[in-house]
Amino acid sequence: MTPIPDRIGPILYFRAAGEGALRVAALVARPEGETPGEMEVAGTPVAPRLLAGCAGRQVWRYDLTLPQAAPVYSFEGTLHRVVADLSGDMRIAFVSCNGEEHGDLGRDAAERNAMWQRLLGQHRSWPFALMLMGGDQIYADEATDGHPLTEDWPVSLPEATPAQLADLETHLRARFFERYLRTFAAPGFAEISAEVPALCVWDDHDICDGWGSLRREATASAIGQLLFRVARETYLLFQHGATEADVPELFLDPAGRSLSWRHELPGLTLFGPDLRSERGRRQVMGPAGWRAVETTRGGAHTFLVSSVPLLGPRLSLVESLMMAIPRMQKYEDDLRDQWQSHAHREEWRRMLAEVLRMRGAGPVTVLSGEIHLATRAEMGGGAEAIHQLVASGISHRAPPKGYARCLGALAGLGEAPLPGHPIRIRPLPGHGPRYVAERNYLRLERRAGQWRAVWELEESGATPPMAL
Repeated sequence: MTPIPDRIGPILYFRAAGEGALRVAALVARPEGETPGEMEVAGTPVAPRLLAGCAGRQVWRYDLTLPQAAPVYSFEGTLHRVVADLSGDMRIAFVSCNGEEHGDLGRDAAERNAMWQRLLGQHRSWPFALMLMGGDQIYADEATDGHPLTEDWPVSLPEATPAQLADLETHLRARFFERYLRTFAAPGFAEISAEVPALCVWDDHDICDGWGSLRREATASAIGQLLFRVARETYLLFQHGATEADVPELFLDPAGRSLSWRHELPGLTLFGPDLRSERGRRQVMGPAGWRAVETTRGGAHTFLVSSVPLLGPRLSLVESLMMAIPRMQKYEDDLRDQWQSHAHREEWRRMLAEVLRMRGAGPVTVLSGEIHLATRAEMGGGAEAIHQLVASGISHRAPPKGYARCLGALAGLGEAPLPGHPIRIRPLPGHGPRYVAERNYLRLERRAGQWRAVWELEESGATPPMAL
């Protein structure tokens, strides 16, 4: 395995658009004691701010305002051009599942990052304005390895002294830093993230596999809460270019209990509800998360990022079957994670009703990842249908095609949690099966005011455009 990178960046994060300019944050990491190089916008120097340090690396942020007339910045002698006018034709990339549960850091770089390189090539032919990242930007499952308190967590819950917990905190922070530094230095990702600002939501692997769906004794324990705190700190740092002090400005809940966000662009509302911070075995969101949903109005067109697919098949049937078979009960947390779980069914109906309310103002498109497959779904029909586009697995290898066929057969049963609003899983444009088992990402393109979606599939290539 190659050494942990000493330096990454710049990595851009969207802040706001309007008044003839685009505001972004640019994150860089450098060895401890080394101040990063010169940053300039329109010939004016921009000073960096030190955000954090760990394991001999320090993370800095530059806050940039890029004029629409000349959206270019220079960092350490290299020019980078950004799309700053978001009022007309533009395109947005949607990606998710950037890693794997085991051995991700040791994978062959060319194989792992092949789809990032493809996305970069497409960016160079028609630049992307934004990159929506739908969860599992890192796979932190192995961050708990190598420490006696967490070697068997969450199966084992040892008692720990304050000194042991402090030692674990040092261990976890270093492991999370390593994962972000390695992942964000990857070929393809590094180049595109220097020119395309990101907006991120997190999912379970950004913390640990099944976070929030594991038994409460594990997540509420001192070890579990420490793990969540370190994961949250590094999520803010590396996925938002932020610290705790920035939370009131960046998220809808000033107290940070929920990290939901919303941004208004010309003709487009972007809404990312936080499905992890308040999650428990019997709830997806708490009061702060629901307040964000209930106060979000639909716009001319709304893209709602749900890290876990909102429109899905009758997974509650599979959940019931698994719970009846003792050796399958270990997979309970995977199904408990879904909106369709028995435990979340009333909350699911509540969310679907809120999406219908948003649809009253204009089209709503749900963007989801998480399942390592590509698919789409509709709720309702005709011009009033709500579309869900699932693009999952930009670097996570696809599951067997037989798994996709089985899930497609289950989807044939249909689902209608809200009377009069049936949910149907549909094939991708140009494809027959409901689910495609290939690595993929999504291109969302607006031309002459009309949005369309194109899936980029590793083996099959681009799908025909789908009007939204």
